[in-house]
Amino acid sequence: MYMNKKQTDKTNEKNKSNYDLDLLLNLNKQMLLIRRFEEKAGQLYGMGKIGGFCHLYIGQEAVVVGLQSANEDKDSVVTSYRDHGHMLACGMEPAGVMSELTGRATGYSKGKGGSMHMFSKEKNFYGGHGIVGAQVPLGAGLAFADMYMENESVTFTYFGDGAANQGQVYETFNMAALWKLPVIYVIENNQYAMGTAQERSTSSPEIYTRGDSFGIKGEAVDGMDVVAVRDAGVKAAAHCRAGKGPYILEIKTYRYRGHSMSDPAKYRTREEVQKMRAQRDPIESIRSLLVSEKLSTDEEIKIIDKEIKEIVNSCAEYAKESPEVPAEELWTDIYA
Repeated sequence: MYMNKKQTDKTNEKNKSNYDLDLLLNLNKQMLLIRRFEEKAGQLYGMGKIGGFCHLYIGQEAVVVGLQSANEDKDSVVTSYRDHGHMLACGMEPAGVMSELTGRATGYSKGKGGSMHMFSKEKNFYGGHGIVGAQVPLGAGLAFADMYMENESVTFTYFGDGAANQGQVYETFNMAALWKLPVIYVIENNQYAMGTAQERSTSSPEIYTRGDSFGIKGEAVDGMDVVAVRDAGVKAAAHCRAGKGPYILEIKTYRYRGHSMSDPAKYRTREEVQKMRAQRDPIESIRSLLVSEKLSTDEEIKIIDKEIKEIVNSCAEYAKESPEVPAEELWTDIYA
């Protein structure tokens, strides 16, 4: 199901010489920001400060952080409802994201989108979509626009292993292959389609191979290793920019929390989750790499973590103190 720790250690050994200290520290910092932000979001949800659905990204941080480190500023991102980490990795302000989660007027969607529907044209982030698999054809549309304008941009289209069984995904694969669209399909395979394990919901043990019938190249990636994810992202983006059409990355990852905050996750054992945390945590893996290679120290990493916690706490206070959405906003931004 996953690459084991020995395989991951070999990957780190092979790639560590390719990256400078600043890059590795930034990968660690970005993952820490997402982890601490999501932990705080979970707390606020428990306090009743966040309404509606809330899907946390804890455990999957290496996926979007690794890929965002491989893209260019002109590239676009579109994803599903488990989207807070993607927003932060795209450079959206944590205070604005937290304000949107809490339904405040200072949020990215003026407090009307909530957890699942946030956008930033400035950061080329196009959602956040609540309908399973709906973002996949939208990603193809963004890629078509880029191809039409000949701007050499790439669209990173994220969806889960559950969404991979949706019919519109394969209609989109066909169109993207036919027109050689510059789109990377990122399957965030966290092993559970909501509460259904992959082996019970999906006939293909390797989901990326479903692109074979459309002539779309792809590969499986260890999503608990941020360096491996970055390498795969660089390769896939180069493929798309060269005019070779779409590429599929099935990134095998794991979420520590339930599908959403209302999910007790009784479909798996506590021991399974604890084992993944202990043996494969992506943040602990890069911390170990930094320390073992004497690129940083535990104390320096703890200082970074403390600074990030202060930023996140400040964002939470900003959100709580921000004004609620005025009633007249109910009638703005309506297109149908």
